[in-house]
Amino acid sequence: MNNPKDKNFADRLKKAAEAKQAMLGRFKTRPAEDDPAVAARRAQREAVTAAREVRSAERKAAEDAAAEQRARDAVEAERQAEIAQAQAAEEEVERAAREAALAVEQKAARDARYAARKARK
Repeated sequence: MNNPKDKNFADRLKKAAEAKQAMLGRFKTRPAEDDPAVAARRAQREAVTAAREVRSAERKAAEDAAAEQRARDAVEAERQAEIAQAQAAEEEVERAAREAALAVEQKAARDARYAARKARK
């Protein structure tokens, strides 16, 4: 990192002091807080921050609405499942009743055939 233009230690010290003075000069030339350019930049930053907060609030509201919709959909799905289960149970009862009636009819027909066979003997 040696600079070939620097001939001795005193030159290096002088350049370091000049760099420090340049940095100090840049800091000192910083505009004041009441400068219109500074106020404009601050207002712009505040506007960006406000817009970001508005977008964040809108996003949160949308997420909340979506969560509520998912909850309503879940309740509706549960209600539909209960209805389907009740219909299935009702159909099962009707099927069992039809099977029982068929069994009674078949038994009656079998008994009639048995009785007719007995009557022929």
